[in-house]
Amino acid sequence: MIQFILTVFFLIATTANAASDPPDDMAERVKSCTICHGESDRAEQHVYYPRIGGKPVGYLYNQLRNFRDGRRHYQPMAILLENMPDDYLMDIARYFSTQSLPKYQPERHSLQPDERELAEMMIFSGDSDRDIPACSDCHGRALMGKSPFIPGLLGLPRAYLSAQFGSWRNGGLVRGQVSDCMSKIAEKLTDREIIAIAKWLSIQEVSGNPEPAGSLSPALAQRCSSIVEVEISS
Repeated sequence: MIQFILTVFFLIATTANAASDPPDDMAERVKSCTICHGESDRAEQHVYYPRIGGKPVGYLYNQLRNFRDGRRHYQPMAILLENMPDDYLMDIARYFSTQSLPKYQPERHSLQPDERELAEMMIFSGDSDRDIPACSDCHGRALMGKSPFIPGLLGLPRAYLSAQFGSWRNGGLVRGQVSDCMSKIAEKLTDREIIAIAKWLSIQEVSGNPEPAGSLSPALAQRCSSIVEVEISS
């Protein structure tokens, strides 16, 4: 009788423990990511952590490898990824890339007419005299990126955008060890241009999808070779 009672108790305890165990799926495994980066179905956003849901798979994969391998510097990310193999990083990248675009509440900044004119000129025309391509040349006319390697620029807070420009220009914590196209471009932009671009981008609605990578010109593909360094297999 005692043996029977102990057996029943064991089965009940085992069932209860199994029911309380979290599911072993990718959504559960990446909860350490969404603590900072948020989930795509929620509107709140920390101004210094970008939303990663819906970004191109190749871009996410390259950034994960860059953090892990020390080409991009942010210690919490490096520690989190240090023992992860490439295949698993690709699984993470695919998971976030298939999510819907995060909800984004455009920020409320008032742009003066000269700020708006300057921002739109740099974003859609660039400055050929200073060898600065338009943002839209790489990131697409709708500024939603080019799949699978180039991220969109919309849905990002002004503080995050400004911080990234600062890091590209000054060699901050999130700048890679190797030279890339954005660091060279950012070095040529003035403070006034960076402020105008960041303000303009942060007040836009998020809509549309990434363009195909084939729309990137050969010259720009070569210039930005650091973001097209791997081939994405299906």
